[in-house]
Amino acid sequence: MAFSSTGFNAVGGQSKAGNAPAIYTYSSTDAQSVIRASGYFNSIASLLKVGDIIFCYSATGGTPVMSTAYVNSNTGTVVDITDGVTVTATDTD
Repeated sequence: MAFSSTGFNAVGGQSKAGNAPAIYTYSSTDAQSVIRASGYFNSIASLLKVGDIIFCYSATGGTPVMSTAYVNSNTGTVVDITDGVTVTATDTD
């Protein structure tokens, strides 16, 4: 599939006046390997800057996966995010 803006949301006040990274969430049925591929976020290249953080949630085949990635590069037309760190969860109850 492709990026869908309906799954992309800003977290908190997203002032771009300072040097702090913006934080976003993204939810999709696409696999994490698809989401982290270079070019996936190209349609919002003007919004993202290097260092911005994206919490990526995907549920492919009913299996949820959560990762934290950041924008590694942005040429203005091509966005590449890091592979991210998968957040693992244990539920023993």
